[in-house]
Amino acid sequence: MSLEAAEERPAATRDTLRRVCLLGAAGLLAIVVLVPPLSGLARRYEFVEALQFSVLAMELPALVVLGARSAPRRPARRRPGSAFYLGLFMGAVIAWRTPVAVDALQRLPWLVAAEVLSLVPVGAGFWLQLVQSPRGLPASNRPVRAAMAAVAMWTVWIVAYLVGFSSSSWYKAFHHVAGRGLSTAADQQFSTAVLWFMAAVAFMPVVFWNLAAWLRSEDQQAAGYRSLSGGETSQLGANRSASLEL
Repeated sequence: MSLEAAEERPAATRDTLRRVCLLGAAGLLAIVVLVPPLSGLARRYEFVEALQFSVLAMELPALVVLGARSAPRRPARRRPGSAFYLGLFMGAVIAWRTPVAVDALQRLPWLVAAEVLSLVPVGAGFWLQLVQSPRGLPASNRPVRAAMAAVAMWTVWIVAYLVGFSSSSWYKAFHHVAGRGLSTAADQQFSTAVLWFMAAVAFMPVVFWNLAAWLRSEDQQAAGYRSLSGGETSQLGANRSASLEL
């Protein structure tokens, strides 16, 4: 009993340290993107606003979910399926990247509070469907989780592509003076690069990890079937040999 308790203490310590690091990183990211100087730069440059959006929509919810405290299991309740959370996430991403929303954020900085209160909970609900957290297991199997992460990443990429390769500026509230600082085209292209990179950092590990784990489990299952069938064949051979001896 004492040996088991001694083994559990380091594991509990590591779990606590992991949660503290993840939640600390989430808090630090929130401070960096929501206070000056970055919050002020987000009102001047599209690519900085794209960075702020990416953190609020993807990185911050992921860190919060992964660092969530353990909680006792509650009785199962009927909850929306994974497709619901994916659709909610896609809708939030598209809504907050529209010209109306981004221009409103540039003119009315207090709307960032509404962005936080919508993106972070929606993102956390979606990430709970993607990863195993101390609060429980995702509702979907690994191939579905990989597909959901890929669709979410492609959603961000498509929106970024439309903005970056548009012949005219999507967001009219950002003003660029020719010959001074970033041009409109460069700002749009940097914005696209930021969204692509942040979406890849957030979702690509989920895609590859779940696919690799699923393929590994399939290989192990196949090996188990081969071992079982081999054992049955050996047993049949032994029985046949015994019957011949008799």
